[in-house]
Amino acid sequence: MDKLMSDLKSQIIAQLNLQDTKPEDIGDDQPLFVEGLGLDSIDALELIVLLQQHYKIKLSNAEEGPKVFKTVRTMAEYITAHQAQNA
Repeated sequence: MDKLMSDLKSQIIAQLNLQDTKPEDIGDDQPLFVEGLGLDSIDALELIVLLQQHYKIKLSNAEEGPKVFKTVRTMAEYITAHQAQNA
């Protein structure tokens, strides 16, 4: 899970073009939106694309988004659970 979270941080930085951010600047449990990294709804769409491109995961329900994209850890848990279902 630590490797996945580390990979996710790098992918988020690349996907969202966060030039002044390093992976170690993003906490595992730091909120990604509003008070955390300060991401917005456009960034949420980019994170959905990231899941599709890197992990072949498509969010089937838009209401899942706020839970899945809360933190890097919640994203990693969602990916891990989803991959286990499809294994």
